[in-house]
Amino acid sequence: MSAGTNDHANLSRLDGMAGARRHFRYFDYVMAAFVAILLLSNLIGASKLASLGGVTFGAGILFFPVSYVIGDVLTEVYGYANARRCVWAGFFAMIFMAFMSFVVVAMPPAADWTGQAAYEAVFGSTWRIVLASLTAFWAGEFVNSFVLAKMKLLTGGRHLWSRTIGSTVFGQAVDSALFYPIAFLGTWTHEQVLTVMVTNWGMKVLWEALLTPLTYAVVGWLKGREGVEVFDENLDFSPFAKAPQA
Repeated sequence: MSAGTNDHANLSRLDGMAGARRHFRYFDYVMAAFVAILLLSNLIGASKLASLGGVTFGAGILFFPVSYVIGDVLTEVYGYANARRCVWAGFFAMIFMAFMSFVVVAMPPAADWTGQAAYEAVFGSTWRIVLASLTAFWAGEFVNSFVLAKMKLLTGGRHLWSRTIGSTVFGQAVDSALFYPIAFLGTWTHEQVLTVMVTNWGMKVLWEALLTPLTYAVVGWLKGREGVEVFDENLDFSPFAKAPQA
């Protein structure tokens, strides 16, 4: 099976409306993976600065782009309407994670517990970081999904690599352009913000390109088992549109 082409004789073509109404066998698992990786990459990786080969970066960058890969899989296999549901699920999960972090960090520690400072260093976030994360994720993911869905229509379902990489170029550009200024402008110099913003954008796009063979494998496997090819024709692409009822 050649993922990303429209020549699968055993796949039924669905438009975006029909795809939104259809019950898929593996959709719930893919959505759970998307939300889990999104939360874990923000919770575990965001607080640590790593350095490899003289390049310093947030350790979360190694895993956060995987959520974009899964976002690509969601849009490619299940269509924009179903990907939109996952973005909103991830967005509200991040809000709850931020709320829980604030509450737990703020609770008075027990008198004999000595880990409060370390706990605050790992799980404590300023309101600017939280706002930046939420805004950048929401906008970047919707741009990523929109571009991929539109490119699929333009390419007739061919050249999956062009859609996954192309959508990441735009989606991650929006993500980085929002996150770093919101989070650090005024704390970092303009030059530092721009340098980190461009560097991280480039690394995320490169990471997406390197993961292209994995994306092909996952997309091909899921399409073969779901038995459909979704093209987002006749669909409202607004992030706030309601999914059609079955």
